[in-house]
Amino acid sequence: MSVIAVTGGSGKLGRAVVRDLIEHGYDVVLLDQVAPATHRELYTRVDLTDYGQVLGALSGIDDRTSGPVDAVVHLGAIPAPGLAPNAATFTNNITSTYNVFEAARTAGITTIVWASSETVLGLPFQTPPPYVPVDEEYHPRPESSYSLAKTLEEEMARQFARWNPALKAIGLRFSNVMEQGDYAAFPSFETDPAARRWNLWGYIDARDGAQAVRRALEVELTGVEVFIVANADTVMTTPNAELLANQFPGVPLAREVGEHETLLSIDKARRLLGFEPQHSWRQPLEA
Repeated sequence: MSVIAVTGGSGKLGRAVVRDLIEHGYDVVLLDQVAPATHRELYTRVDLTDYGQVLGALSGIDDRTSGPVDAVVHLGAIPAPGLAPNAATFTNNITSTYNVFEAARTAGITTIVWASSETVLGLPFQTPPPYVPVDEEYHPRPESSYSLAKTLEEEMARQFARWNPALKAIGLRFSNVMEQGDYAAFPSFETDPAARRWNLWGYIDARDGAQAVRRALEVELTGVEVFIVANADTVMTTPNAELLANQFPGVPLAREVGEHETLLSIDKARRLLGFEPQHSWRQPLEA
């Protein structure tokens, strides 16, 4: 692979993904409705809800690619519940993902990495999780139109893979994406641990999210796999034992966890992708 199309490349995670891929020698085609602040030379405006535009972009763009791209990273979406009415969120996201999957199939592209979501695990956990750390082993529990679309995208990928056994489609269930500038707010979480119980106090540094994307592109797999992608620690200095006793009493531990170890299990991503977070809000900020 050498040419990677990144939908949503102007967004919070997309910016980190584009930067990381370029740093590792890939050529990038950045597809979004919003122009990026940097890498403008890579940008093509595409409405992902328009199948013709998506097919055209993946099949080849004058002055950008000589033919179809080699792989697609699909991050473009309404990024969270509540940012648009429910039906608008669902329609935009499921349609965009279908268009990307189908356009890739038509163009002969067999590597797709796309943004699923931690929300399929049952967030905001008003119904407690079946166990912690949560992992990929229990059936999705969507609790919003946004999460429902993400759940159906995972099933849709399985059907596309059934149609084409050569397809590699990897869904990354990203936790709450954070940049370095967001870390200044983390100490305030200590005053109200319940405010972050909705995702078991998890997060993903955008740079580590980009690492996961690159490893998913490069791993030798076929078919569909989904992975939780989170940082190795929580957003809290309060120990896990205290957080769980106060917020999720009675929820069983699937295994022992460290004092501040993530409760969004990344064991599978470590094992199959070689993913290992390199960044933490506990580290000094980089220049």
